[in-house]
Amino acid sequence: MKDTMTETKSDCLSFKEMCAKFDVTPRTLRYYEYIELLKPEKEGRTRWYTPREVARMTLIMRGRRFGFSLEDCRQFLMIYDEQGSEAQNRTWVRNATDQLAVLDKQIADLQEARSDLEALRDQVAKTLK
Repeated sequence: MKDTMTETKSDCLSFKEMCAKFDVTPRTLRYYEYIELLKPEKEGRTRWYTPREVARMTLIMRGRRFGFSLEDCRQFLMIYDEQGSEAQNRTWVRNATDQLAVLDKQIADLQEARSDLEALRDQVAKTLK
């Protein structure tokens, strides 16, 4: 009888592969484990990331890119574990709508800051002529 870890090892990523796939530092990956966002299978000191952990990391990285905190990501992942994908998707739509408003505000603030900087630059440039 084969060890289940041996059977699934080809589907798993090593620690180094996981870092490379998601372009994160080893410190980041260890931190995500420390705060229990990820739970790799361990074989001695070797960590193996199952397709489930790869999917979780994909959601975490996507969430971070969209401006969600790690705690937001944790809550989102917990909803799936406790209530399933439909509840998770409903929460995602609600959270995404809220985050879109945050991003729109940030864009408006950045556009205003850019406009102010451009005007000041032009004003100072005129004094140099």
